Amino acid sequence: MTVLRTPYLLFVGDARDQLAAKTAVGVLHWRPEWCVGQVRLPGCRAELALPEMTIEQGAKAGAGTLIVGVANRGGVIAEDWTDTLVRALEAGLDLASGLHDRLSDNPRLRQTAERCGRRLFDVRHPDRVFDVGTGSPRAGKRLLTVGTDCSVGKMYASLALETAMRARGIKADFRATGQTGIVIAGGGVSVDAVVADFISGATEWLSPANDPDHWDIIEGQGSLFHPSFAGVSLGLLHGAQADVLVMCHEPTRTHMRGLPDRPLPGIAECIDANVSAARLTSPGVRCIGVAVNTSGMPPSDVDGYLAKLEDNLSLPCVDPVATDAGRLVDCLSP
Repeated sequence: MTVLRTPYLLFVGDARDQLAAKTAVGVLHWRPEWCVGQVRLPGCRAELALPEMTIEQGAKAGAGTLIVGVANRGGVIAEDWTDTLVRALEAGLDLASGLHDRLSDNPRLRQTAERCGRRLFDVRHPDRVFDVGTGSPRAGKRLLTVGTDCSVGKMYASLALETAMRARGIKADFRATGQTGIVIAGGGVSVDAVVADFISGATEWLSPANDPDHWDIIEGQGSLFHPSFAGVSLGLLHGAQADVLVMCHEPTRTHMRGLPDRPLPGIAECIDANVSAARLTSPGVRCIGVAVNTSGMPPSDVDGYLAKLEDNLSLPCVDPVATDAGRLVDCLSP
C-alpha cells in the first residue's frame, strides 16, 4: 500500500482558482493536523488557510512530503513546477501526486530522487499487482459508500462517517480508493487504475480481515448507473463485502455527470440495484441511509428537501458534512 510521510507541505502551484486546488483543499479540510504550510507560485489565485512557505521553510518545519495539490486540465505536471519540485527533493521531502502524468516519468525528478534517496508517489497508479477477488468471508465489519452518480460526495461522506464513529469510540478506518482520498488517508489504492479483473481483489486486499468490532469505511467510486464508470463501482461492491451501504446523492444534478442525454436514476431504484449487486458476496447487506450533498442548494430549501426524501425512502437522509453523520452511525447496528 502507498504510505506517505507526514506532515505535508501543500503545493498549490499556479492554480487559477480555488477549485483547481481541490486536492489541497480536501487534504486540509480533513487532515489539518498533517498540514504545515502551502507553497504558491507567481500568479496563483488559490489560497489555503495555512502559512505561506518556501520549500526550505517547509522542510525546516518538519514536512515529510510535498503534495501536488493542483488538479489542472489534462492532469499534467507543468514545466513551470519542475524547479520547485526538484528543490523539495533536494531539501529531503518526498513527492506525491495524483495527476495523470507520473512524477517518475519526469527525468529531472526521477534522477534527483535517486540522487537524494527520496521517494516519488504517483498515487493514482498502483505500485503492486493484485489477485482476483474470491468473495471468501473475512472478519471485521465494512461500510461502502455508493452513489446515484459520480462526484456526488462519496469521499466526503466516508470521511464524515469515520469522524463520527471515532467520536463515539468505535474502531473505524477510512479506506481510500481514489487519488485524493489516498493523500488524505496517507495510503490506499486508486482502484480506477486497477485492471478490471482485479478490482474486487484489490478491494479485498485494501480491507483485510480485522477485529470483529472494527469498521472499515470504504470510499466508493462512480455509480452503477453511469455508463462510463459502472465497472469500477461493481468491482468495489463485490470486493468490499460490505455489511452496510450508504447511498450518496447530489440533488441539483439534471443529468449524469458528463452525459447530458442520460437522466439520473431514482434514489430508491439506485439503492435496490446496489443492494442486489452487493448480495453476491455479502448476502445480508443493507442500506442504512442517504448522504445528501446539499452544498449546491439554497440553504432555505435544505431542511424541506431532506424531510421529504426521508419520508419517501423511510431511511435517514442527512448531509453528513454540513451537519454530522450521527444519525447514520445510529443505524449501524440492526
